[in-house]
Amino acid sequence: MINLTSDELVERLKKDKNSYLLDVRTNEEYEDSHIPDSKLLNIRDPQLFMDGIQKLDKNKNYYVYCHSGVRSVQACQIMKSFGFENLYNLLGGISEWTGQKQ
Repeated sequence: MINLTSDELVERLKKDKNSYLLDVRTNEEYEDSHIPDSKLLNIRDPQLFMDGIQKLDKNKNYYVYCHSGVRSVQACQIMKSFGFENLYNLLGGISEWTGQKQ
């Protein structure tokens, strides 16, 4: 797992054609505000999260975020244990995100 600042993530998302932006917050948090084109997979629902990551393509580059960066680190650790290699964590989560939000 590689930690990225908001600016670094913005730059990577512009260039990476193999990216998958993963929001691991709750449905309510996602509906309140999220990064455009992100997919939601709530880590606080363990069964849903485990089922969800097993359906993901391990060849993608996963950019993971939450509210402050704690849950996204946990998500990256779990994903790594399932064989995901290209994992990037947004430092500070969406609270530090300087890019566009929906």
